[in-house]
Amino acid sequence: MHAARDIFTYPRYWAECFGPSEFLPMSRDEMDALGWDSCDIIIISGDAYVDHPSFGMAVIGRLWEAQGYRVGIIAQPDWSSKDDFMRLGKPNLFFAVSAGNMDSMINRYTSDLKLRHDDAYTPDNEGGKRPDRAVLVYTQRCKEAYDVPVLIGGIEASLRRIAHYDYWSDKVRRSSLVDSKADLLVYGNAERAVVEIAHRAAAGEALKDMMDIRGTAVMLSSLPDDWHIEDSTRIDRPGPVESHRNPYMEDDSLTDAGSRCASAKSPEAKAESDVQVVRILPVSGNRRELILLPSYEKVRNDPVLYAHTSRVLHLETNPANARTLVQKHGDRFLWVNPPPIPLTTQELDDVFELPFKRVPHPAYGKARIPAYEMIRFSVNIMRGCFGGCSFCSITEHEGRVIQSRSEDSIVREIEKIRDMTPGFTGTISDLGGPTANMYQLNCRSEEIHASCKRLSCVYPTICKNLVTDHSPTTNLYRRARALPGIKRVMVASGLRYDLAVRDPEYVRELVMHHVGGYLKIAPEHTEEGPLSKMMKPGMGTYYAFKEMFDKFSKEAGKEQFLIPYFIAAHPGTADEDMLNLALWLKANGFRADQVQNFYPSPMASATTMYHTKKDPLHRVNYKTDDVPIPKGARQRRLHKAFLRYHDPDNWPLLREALMNMGKAHLIGFGKKHLIPPTQPANHPSAQKERHRSRSGSPRKGQVLTQHTGLPPRSESSSKPAKNRGSAGKRQRRS
Repeated sequence: MHAARDIFTYPRYWAECFGPSEFLPMSRDEMDALGWDSCDIIIISGDAYVDHPSFGMAVIGRLWEAQGYRVGIIAQPDWSSKDDFMRLGKPNLFFAVSAGNMDSMINRYTSDLKLRHDDAYTPDNEGGKRPDRAVLVYTQRCKEAYDVPVLIGGIEASLRRIAHYDYWSDKVRRSSLVDSKADLLVYGNAERAVVEIAHRAAAGEALKDMMDIRGTAVMLSSLPDDWHIEDSTRIDRPGPVESHRNPYMEDDSLTDAGSRCASAKSPEAKAESDVQVVRILPVSGNRRELILLPSYEKVRNDPVLYAHTSRVLHLETNPANARTLVQKHGDRFLWVNPPPIPLTTQELDDVFELPFKRVPHPAYGKARIPAYEMIRFSVNIMRGCFGGCSFCSITEHEGRVIQSRSEDSIVREIEKIRDMTPGFTGTISDLGGPTANMYQLNCRSEEIHASCKRLSCVYPTICKNLVTDHSPTTNLYRRARALPGIKRVMVASGLRYDLAVRDPEYVRELVMHHVGGYLKIAPEHTEEGPLSKMMKPGMGTYYAFKEMFDKFSKEAGKEQFLIPYFIAAHPGTADEDMLNLALWLKANGFRADQVQNFYPSPMASATTMYHTKKDPLHRVNYKTDDVPIPKGARQRRLHKAFLRYHDPDNWPLLREALMNMGKAHLIGFGKKHLIPPTQPANHPSAQKERHRSRSGSPRKGQVLTQHTGLPPRSESSSKPAKNRGSAGKRQRRS
């Protein structure tokens, strides 16, 4: 992989003489106490300020501080005017804007587009403390406040860095860099980029002129002459986007790691003359290569081009071989540099060991911030995810390369929690990360990794070049729980069980010592249709893991349960798939208290399927069969109802659906029936059903009870399933 400069080897900025602050200042009084007359950089954040390494703006702020800059933070400002954005004065270098740890639209609305009234990243869980599309609004107010550059970043800007489908407006929107009119966008794990940006800005370079920093995007009025581009101006003459092959790919549809459009095209496309697809040919000398994507105007109007663009973007995410992407917006060019080079273990250790106070800013007093309460006793041991699940944003934001901390650094953080964090009683609530068991798992061959374009290291099968030895994680668990003052170390992060079964010793260690009665895993579905679109393994690996889990739980003398998570209404899911999943849930005694409909988050491959009905996991063209997409409020509600088959509120909808599907034999009171034919006697809808029955005009789809020969009884009075349990509130992966 390309060499990268250690982020802690830059010469310190002159303001390092002030030393680190107890907290990044949020007011002029705090600045005065520090002896500051101004801030060099001011962070605008949609989250409350918690000085903890799990909060992105605290990490970036402390990192800039370590480089010698005076960094202030304005958390959750009043966006109704520019006044609150002037609270700390004019920054000497630039504003840095982030919507927070979540996309502001996902934070504000449910998957059914209902308004949320809470916000885990706000004091006392209060909703409405950040605007919709916070990056755009905050940037506008910064521009109104002062004539200084604005850098945008965080997950909202990161996942909206090119033209993208927006679920909330149901249309394709421009890059957030274009709509916000910011000077520079930074995406992904941003430490390398923000350090370089700050030092170059301090040296007098304008942010809008920094077009060569990895992990950033900038707007250009024209393309440079010394970059190699070959354009195809006709949709029926596309070339492969990627010329070299992945040497070990098992899925033929991905072996050229590129994207082709079909020889057929729509009549509308024939008249177009804009750039559609670019093929990069081998070049000699020092000329550099870029891929010119279909323009915003093209992907907005053509679903196939949108799907093609999404595919190219995802195939150009390996830092070892990704190239610059360019997408025209109007008469200007969005220039997206390749992803950043991952941090080394030493660099990651140094970032996590910056002088965080590990608590919320004192300005919040005794207010409770739920997101902090969730993680205050947890430790993040790694970054990234090579799972590549099509609905998930972790891979798209953090990348597929696992960046792991050293065991010593993790142990030191556990000791800090023990010694510094108020309320600690001896239990580490989670020792994990985006995925609990990917610690120190990467490709065993740098040469193969350098040419790899595979979308997932574990789908459709686990790559033979992937290290699956969990012994570093097992050793870490043993060392952590042996520390003085540590009573228990729990693992609450999601587990990739198809990897875990490769190492039974790890599963033994996990199950016998680090499960608190329940372990959450995510099969997501039982049926091949949706699983193939999710890029998730089948139920065979689930059963293999469950066998190990039950065996080791018994050896430990513990009664423990697996809590599987499932997604409803995912692209590729038919009504029959959800019915089969519901039957599986009932057969296995699961009654999920909270379930989740698919949420089309920006830039995810599954979101592309939702918008275009095309599958960007494979080559896309105008003749490609459409992917079945559960759309519309009623169908999405039905799919969710199948997951909660046990809820009487869902029975009328399910009865009607089962009748329409020709599955009336599943309605009754027997063990093989999914739902009963009548509502519980004490249910609000029961009186309406009895009235319809007496009137002799049953509602369409209503099933009477004569065919069962059994007296009606209330579902609510039935004996609960043995392993009934709450799946808990699902933490959204975005």
